Amino acid sequence: MTAPHMSALQRIDTAPRDFAPSPISDVEAAAMFRAAGNLFRLWRVTDEEAATLVDLPLRTYRRRKAGEIGRMGRDGKARLSNLMGIHKALRLIFREPQRGYAWIKAPNAAFAGRSALDVMLGGELTDLMRVRRYLDSERGSW
Repeated sequence: MTAPHMSALQRIDTAPRDFAPSPISDVEAAAMFRAAGNLFRLWRVTDEEAATLVDLPLRTYRRRKAGEIGRMGRDGKARLSNLMGIHKALRLIFREPQRGYAWIKAPNAAFAGRSALDVMLGGELTDLMRVRRYLDSERGSW
């Protein structure tokens, strides 16, 4: 016997769906660019190094740093996403933020004695991805 206030159960479709990430919007990319600028200051990277990390000509980087909004392509958005992922991983690994900021320039056996910044300054998106993958594996990918 069913109580009068209870209704019949409804079937819920639980079939797995294909993952389809939504692209990073220009507004999100602009916010990530501003966050990356703050991160570069904390990492103590030069404008020249920062321009390499985001793959922009130095003059363009400086204009954007000064607040001139510009469209960012897929590669640039992927670079910013990886930089944010690196920052997040460092904040999870190190309790004191300063240690994470310093880690970027410290020699690392995982990179044959080079620093993470040296690796990322190779200029390729895959260089940023390599550092991010390393940090994700160190923190257990949670």
